[in-house]
Amino acid sequence: MARFVSRLVCSRTGAALDPERLWNLSPAGAPILVEYDLEAVRQAVTRAAIAARADGFWRWRELLPLYDESDVIDLGEGDTPLIPLPRLAAAAGGESTTLLVKDEGRLPTGSFKARGLALAVAMARRFGARALAMPTNGNAGAALAAYAARAGLEAHVFCPADTPAINIREIAALGARVYRVEGLIDDCGRLVARHGSEQGWFDVSTLKEPYRIEGKKTMGLELAQQMGWRLPDVIFYPTGGGTGLIGMWKAFQELKALGWLEDERLPRMVAVQAAGCAPIVRAFETGADRAERWNDAATVAAGIRVPAAIGDFLILRALRESGGFAIAVSDEAILAARKQAAAKEGVLLCPEGAATLAAWRKAIAAGLVSPDERVVLFNCATGLKYPLPDRSRPYDPILFAG
Repeated sequence: MARFVSRLVCSRTGAALDPERLWNLSPAGAPILVEYDLEAVRQAVTRAAIAARADGFWRWRELLPLYDESDVIDLGEGDTPLIPLPRLAAAAGGESTTLLVKDEGRLPTGSFKARGLALAVAMARRFGARALAMPTNGNAGAALAAYAARAGLEAHVFCPADTPAINIREIAALGARVYRVEGLIDDCGRLVARHGSEQGWFDVSTLKEPYRIEGKKTMGLELAQQMGWRLPDVIFYPTGGGTGLIGMWKAFQELKALGWLEDERLPRMVAVQAAGCAPIVRAFETGADRAERWNDAATVAAGIRVPAAIGDFLILRALRESGGFAIAVSDEAILAARKQAAAKEGVLLCPEGAATLAAWRKAIAAGLVSPDERVVLFNCATGLKYPLPDRSRPYDPILFAG
């Protein structure tokens, strides 16, 4: 396998870093980005050759940091489907094909976290790490546990105490050691940092190592291939730490540089947050380059309950470069959107995915998006992981009499 990584760079200073060692943050305390020799990639492979390979994000190996086939940690990954929502599109005045949801809940452990953690675990193992740790609101911890178990590594996961029991039990069932913490995910992150240095754990927290972005960017690469190398007009993405939004924007720029896109126009990126935890929205609306921590964060969409994101400036940069925006929606709107997508389209969204549907509606009402624009919503996890109201009723034959 040829490797096309040219260098690692500090996302804040642009300083080049050694790509042949394990990194957390850069010396400047910022996330690290991977750069590739894209001219060499263009000479080595075509987009048609990649599309002809077996499904799954490992097919994009020329645009991943892998050294060898042995780096791949296989849990049966496949491409995730793009599902039209024709009734919901028509209700907003759009065509039946203008609104699609990319259902990431079909990946191992039922969420898009599989993409980033597969790469983070693979590269940590490649560079000699034996024990990994991270904070999580649920799904990332499960993905870490699964890929670490597959790779033969230890995993230590710190969760807010109110993380849904199904997530905590899933993480533990997959072999990780799970610790419940009174606090939010950034409180958990501080404990990972404190104990990790003492215990020799490698920290795979969001954006605190270079490779989760590379895994998450495969959402953008895959989306381009699925849409015939013509990207949508707008992407609505549930944004907590923002790795996927940053990664997709990176993917689109790489595809453009490779000349693989049929249309060089890139999508407007939209960061979707909950009204009860919207630091990126506040920073975007005030024109700030960094986001202040959100106090008293609370929302039914636990996956985007991130009071402070270390990559805030990268999220904001992607929004502004793409001509996109940030938008917040209420918990009431999230729950209503989840109910409607399930009942009208047969698509059971997770709360974070439902937030993107609620945000699309809000954006149309505000004139930020047109109903006839091609839009992709990201459903980041299977809706089966989340509590659902019991709307059943006891059987009573009287209901069927007459």
